[in-house]
Amino acid sequence: MTQTSENVTWLTQEAYNKLKAELEYLTGPARAEISAKIAAAREEGDLRENGGYHAAKEEQGKQELRVRQLTQLLENAKVGEPPATDGEVAPGMVVTIAFDGDEDDTLTFLLASREYASGDIETYSPQSPLGSGVIGHKVGETAEYELPNGKKASVKILKAEPYQG
Repeated sequence: MTQTSENVTWLTQEAYNKLKAELEYLTGPARAEISAKIAAAREEGDLRENGGYHAAKEEQGKQELRVRQLTQLLENAKVGEPPATDGEVAPGMVVTIAFDGDEDDTLTFLLASREYASGDIETYSPQSPLGSGVIGHKVGETAEYELPNGKKASVKILKAEPYQG
């Protein structure tokens, strides 16, 4: 299956292994644990007024949603390091932009999936309006993106470097 750059999520081998391990836990031991909780709550009787049963079913729903998210993410993952920079913005890069060309009003962010998000640096998805607007532009160029209110905004690309994590 051919992947477009919009669907690909760049992951380091370490991040891929961590997410794969989480998926294996959720589809193995965690499923068994939640099934046991549901079975134990069922034995308590009337399910309409059984808070433990409803809490366990809600937890199961959240867990299965995370399984679907991880499965999709790992299916579309490209493992390895992003290509070396030639100054062109791509997923897996730390990008510095200036809003409306004002070099005093800047933002530096990691262009990556939320799985990369950390407290160290703000992360924008390549599918976000800003992320999709800057992809493919080179340092020094101006990129345009659409704001939630439908208006257009422009930013100047000041820096684009591979994320060192």
